[in-house]
Amino acid sequence: MDQRISIITIGANDLAAKKKFYSEKFGWKIEAQAKDIVFFKLNGLLLGIYGREDLAKFQGKSPQPEGFRPYSLSYMVNSEQEVNTLYQEFLSKDIKIISTPWSPSFGGYYFFAEDIEGNVWEVALNPFMKLDMHGNVLSHQNIDNL
Repeated sequence: MDQRISIITIGANDLAAKKKFYSEKFGWKIEAQAKDIVFFKLNGLLLGIYGREDLAKFQGKSPQPEGFRPYSLSYMVNSEQEVNTLYQEFLSKDIKIISTPWSPSFGGYYFFAEDIEGNVWEVALNPFMKLDMHGNVLSHQNIDNL
């Protein structure tokens, strides 16, 4: 696994307020958004803000503080094969797996794992995201229709 992060996603108790904070207070431009998530493009990676309960559900975790941390670290790849290869690598290294690779209704291919302190890593093929040859995020397509 290359030493990089594609997306840092944080869970918001109030998504609209958090979106307003980053777009109005920080002056950050929204890269892409849907009804339950917003992305801001940073320097080579994205900051995602997702509703706290929706993020917990997506990760297969409880939204309660003892079972859920309101963020995830994301490692994006360009193919399902890369997701499967990393999944097998994580298994072989006894990394705690939260979910096996799966395809959500909106597309893509994902699995979740935890580091030794319970921080969640998402390994994913996101069909709405374009990566450069080094795996850096170049853009995120419009997702208003999701």
